[in-house]
Amino acid sequence: MALPELDTSVGHSFGLEMDGIVIKQISEVSGLKMEQDVIELKQNSPDGKYMLKKLPGRPKAGEVTLTRGLTEDTSFEKWVQDSQFGKMSSARKGGAVIVYDYEGNPLKRYKLTNAWPKSLEIGALKAGDTSVLTEKLVITYEMMEVE
Repeated sequence: MALPELDTSVGHSFGLEMDGIVIKQISEVSGLKMEQDVIELKQNSPDGKYMLKKLPGRPKAGEVTLTRGLTEDTSFEKWVQDSQFGKMSSARKGGAVIVYDYEGNPLKRYKLTNAWPKSLEIGALKAGDTSVLTEKLVITYEMMEVE
């Protein structure tokens, strides 16, 4: 049976959707990862030989880093402040990282469960520099699903 020919995706732009609010100006996403523990089962086979079996364990929580150009939008700062001041009921959110094609149509969604901001980093500030100022938001999450 022949495998289907599928076009590979080119991530033209990225967005973050949290509680219905979409921020489409994300320029870089790194660290999206689904991972789980590995359980090693050591046993002897019926003929007495040593065997090592690997079994799937619990899913692991993860972190994703989002980078965008610095703007007047203060949504990242407000979200980080909620978590810093212990307002976890408003800081913990459900949402998704969205990959868009060149026409702005969503290609894939990476749904994040119980996500909250771990840190916010502003890029280097250098007088006379012509590079774009950026902000990096690190979000920790309990579970990720691909939709």
